[in-house]
Amino acid sequence: MPRKPVARGAVLDAFESLLIEVGERAATLDAVAARAGVSKGGLLYHFPNKEALIGVLLDRLEEFAEADAQAMAAAPEGAAAYFIKSSVWADTPLDRAIVAATRLAEVAHEETRRRFAHIQQRWLDEIARDVGPGLAKAVLYMGDGLYFNAMLSVGPAATPSETAADVESLLAALDRLRG
Repeated sequence: MPRKPVARGAVLDAFESLLIEVGERAATLDAVAARAGVSKGGLLYHFPNKEALIGVLLDRLEEFAEADAQAMAAAPEGAAAYFIKSSVWADTPLDRAIVAATRLAEVAHEETRRRFAHIQQRWLDEIARDVGPGLAKAVLYMGDGLYFNAMLSVGPAATPSETAADVESLLAALDRLRG
């Protein structure tokens, strides 16, 4: 009997939300089943254990990140500018997958760390094709810092207008560095 994609997606969405909201330890199979509105048996039908759930969540993250890397490569403004512009929390599926997976990396989940390293390298490669390897890491760190602060709504850019001003400032700095 084929698995119902709606229930499977609801379970995965529930797991992602719980990771974001309460962290890895509280995102138990019982809590995921309750959040998804399925029985624990229904959850186990789709995901036999927590590692299987994590694996599919990481697959989702990689799919979103690859689509983002392809958009970055095709961006008319260049990969570096695209990366900086997109390094703000916008509650996109990619944003949610990143934050959920970050909660797994916090508890030293090795597969999560390995996949994050792969994703980061993919983004770095695209940026390096645009601005060269020397500047690529600086752009990566600019975007990561901007994203971290925007995601948490802390730091120097706590409001949307301040975040937008920071993006413009970083783009201007990028233009000067390219100069």
